[in-house]
Amino acid sequence: MSENIAVVGSGAFGTALAAVIALAGRSAVTLVGRNPALIADLKAERLHDAVLPGILLPDTLEFSAEADAVAGASIVLFAMPSQAQADAARQYGPYLSKDAVVVTCAKGIERATGNLLTDMLERELPDHSVAVLSGPGFAADIAKGLPTAMAIAAADMETAERLAQAISGRTFRLYASNDRIGVQLGGALKNVLAIACGIVEGRGIGDSARAALIARGLAEMSRFVVAKGGQADTVRGLSGLGDLVLTATSHQSRNLRFGIALGRGEKTDPLQGALVEGAFAASVASRLAAELKVSMPITDAVSAIIDGRLDISEAIEQLMTRPITTE
Repeated sequence: MSENIAVVGSGAFGTALAAVIALAGRSAVTLVGRNPALIADLKAERLHDAVLPGILLPDTLEFSAEADAVAGASIVLFAMPSQAQADAARQYGPYLSKDAVVVTCAKGIERATGNLLTDMLERELPDHSVAVLSGPGFAADIAKGLPTAMAIAAADMETAERLAQAISGRTFRLYASNDRIGVQLGGALKNVLAIACGIVEGRGIGDSARAALIARGLAEMSRFVVAKGGQADTVRGLSGLGDLVLTATSHQSRNLRFGIALGRGEKTDPLQGALVEGAFAASVASRLAAELKVSMPITDAVSAIIDGRLDISEAIEQLMTRPITTE
């Protein structure tokens, strides 16, 4: 069935999502942004060269800088960074139609509370069903029409399958899930592990160390997901292993590049320039793991390095001298 879809957030990922959904031709799609001048340029030029250089946006894609542009949408995708989602809910919530499903497309954990983004959005938007889209997909690849598969999770499979059908396109495939916890934590924690892999690359420690981090990081992720009530199998899918491999190996990843800079000893700030979601998630995940009594040594080390509490050489020494255990 045809849907009216609004994508809120005119950055790289939001623009790419809006473009690929519009190209599928099954739904009316509007990209909603806060900057009227940018939105006017996008409408006139059909290009967003600041974030997706040279990629022509489809003629069928609509644009708006007005909050009430979401009013007619049956599906509303929130494509702004994780820490901005609560403000977006408060700004756009009053205009949502009664039956609108809200989909968070960010990969993070609410810093102030440690809540998952779906929990936060249900708190802010109690009358709406909330889903999550996550997995291995770079904005540029999606916008270029390169084959991409991601996961979409809702509280029930019927809603997840409806969303997968509405948002998928010829080159963009969504797999439905009812494990919102696992899908979200896979997306948030893989950013932390990608920073660790970047540190390994920046230090020149070798690809064997990166492979070990990916494998043991996946084990950490699985323990944490299960402790939070999610499913271990989810971590072995697109939003866990798939996203981790992509983010931990590709230089398109902001988190990997941030880790590389740390490994090289460069002074870097995750608040400067491109947002590094993993830098925020590391301390939150480390704190929550301690409360849950879940062992997450890699996440703990990344958090301590970013906070300046641990030197990288000390972190490597600590990880390599942990007690020998079973796989």
